[in-house]
Amino acid sequence: MRVLAIGDIVGENGLEKLKVTLPKLKEEKNIDFVIVNAENTSGGMGLTFKCFNELQKLKVDSITMGNHTWAKKDIFDFINNPIIIRPANYSEGVPGHGYGIYECKGKKIAVIDLIGRTDMGILSENPFLVVDKIINKISDKVDIIIVDFHAEATAEKIAMKYHLDGRVNFVFGTHTHVQTADEEVTGKGTAYITDLGMTGPKDSVIGMDTEASLKRFITSLPERYKLANGDCILCGAIIDINDECCRTENIDRIYLK
Repeated sequence: MRVLAIGDIVGENGLEKLKVTLPKLKEEKNIDFVIVNAENTSGGMGLTFKCFNELQKLKVDSITMGNHTWAKKDIFDFINNPIIIRPANYSEGVPGHGYGIYECKGKKIAVIDLIGRTDMGILSENPFLVVDKIINKISDKVDIIIVDFHAEATAEKIAMKYHLDGRVNFVFGTHTHVQTADEEVTGKGTAYITDLGMTGPKDSVIGMDTEASLKRFITSLPERYKLANGDCILCGAIIDINDECCRTENIDRIYLK
């Protein structure tokens, strides 16, 4: 089985890049299952029903979210759709699902979404303890487990790799919009990459307009971020899972202009 995970879609331009690229990529790479982080899709912050419908048309299998989950008001109208996964360590009782279980090629795949606590500005439960509870609950019911850790700190993400090593098939980081070059499959069979990167405008500051970003950093004056224009990149990773034993065997980074 081949699983494709795509890093944060940034804005409608990023979504257009996905629409143009994904069908061909799925065919060329023989992709069976697709996960997309979509928390920045609509205007660079949040997910609208319109953009959600576009993702559904692309037959994305699972959509993960992050710190901007609630940025668009209409998210509450469709957050309970089983295809959407919001961070599992949000406060208990909030709408939506922290993980989903899907069927593909006769296997049951669990996708878990977590949010970090270091420099995130979001009040959340301990992701390490929450993911333990979920894995203990579902491990005998699924064949494959994949985790999106939406976090700022590299150290927190690497710590999660070691925490879950050998217990899940794939741990990938999102949120920073900058792809890292540390992809690996550990000796215990867990694929890992600190950050998938983004799917959005290449000539930008993590997807935002460079002039607005520079003004904020140079002058320290408030300046509203706005989405950058221009050509987009698509970033992500593909993992190969043995169909017989469900062990992860390989990971390849994807960076497409």
